[in-house]
Amino acid sequence: MATQTGPEFYCAHSAHTEPGKYTKELARLPNDLLTLCQIVQGVLVHISWADKYGLADKTTLDRTTRPVEERLKLILEACPVALSQARPPTARSPGTCRDFALVLCSMLRQHHIPTRIRCGFATYLAPGRLEDHWICEYWKPEEQRWAVADAQLDQLHKERLSIMFDTTDVPSGEFLNAGKAWLAFRKGEMAGETFGHGEFSGDWFLRINVVRDLLALHNREVSAWDSWRGATPESKPLDDGALGMCDRIAHATENTLGVPTGFDEILDSLRTPPWHRKSGFRLSPE
Repeated sequence: MATQTGPEFYCAHSAHTEPGKYTKELARLPNDLLTLCQIVQGVLVHISWADKYGLADKTTLDRTTRPVEERLKLILEACPVALSQARPPTARSPGTCRDFALVLCSMLRQHHIPTRIRCGFATYLAPGRLEDHWICEYWKPEEQRWAVADAQLDQLHKERLSIMFDTTDVPSGEFLNAGKAWLAFRKGEMAGETFGHGEFSGDWFLRINVVRDLLALHNREVSAWDSWRGATPESKPLDDGALGMCDRIAHATENTLGVPTGFDEILDSLRTPPWHRKSGFRLSPE
């Protein structure tokens, strides 16, 4: 399958990374990656870790993935100081790993650095399994490669998870994009149950992330496939058609330098996931 445009495609904002009226706020920030990761950590708090930061009731926190412009609005309304000034955890905006990746992506794109978010699985979040996770990839022109930055991993994460590697250039194998994870599963190198999110796991979850990663590579970082908690038992078994589709996507996305092309028909079919199709759900055009 031919790929593609090159990394330069990812210099431009997507609908979700566009800072809108907060463009000047991002332009004032430095372009140093480590500093930007620290700034992201100072304005966001992961909902699943809220109690570890002294926030009593994490069950009431909103996990909605918002466009960066809307996220920045919430951040600055809650604490109207410069973004470079770290907030106490109680004044940070609650989100998930995807929000950390989106905000960092927006900051780097504002400095014209090719950046994209990826959906896949991390080895370092839960013992003995690969956990559903979103990270930020940025292009290193001097090495002609995409590097992984995980803006969620602040000092508390590093201590609690015993992380010793450079979180601004995560070593190969610590995070698997969904294509790599799928191919490892198909080769029999890893069981489907190794991959998941909390209590959910299996090859059906692998398929969800393969789809979401393809959509993210096309700058559609949020989609109807995020409603996977509503997946019905009938929609989870993978037939030959689903396996073949994921094989095709995985081979095109695992090492892609740019935007995988030739997927128009699949992208159109992916607008609505199978558990919505069977219930008559229809997603409005994005």
